[in-house]
Amino acid sequence: MKKDIHPKYNLVKVHCACGNTFETRSTVTELRVEICNECHPFFTGKQKLIDTAGRVEKYRQKYNIAASSE
Repeated sequence: MKKDIHPKYNLVKVHCACGNTFETRSTVTELRVEICNECHPFFTGKQKLIDTAGRVEKYRQKYNIAASSE
C-alpha cells in the first residue's frame, strides 16, 4: 500500500433529527442524518402497508394469510 494516500479514519458522533446520537467510524468528522434505526418505521414496527386498489387484501386472500393487527 502506498503511504499518505488514504484518508484518516476517525471515531465520529452521528446526530439524527429525532435526537438520537451514537458513535461510529468514518472518514468525515461529523455526521447528521434525517432518520436512524431508532425512528425509522421499519425498525420500530410502526410501518404501515399502503393498500392501493385492494392489492394487499387480494394477496392475503390468495395465500390465506390472516390480517395482522394494524
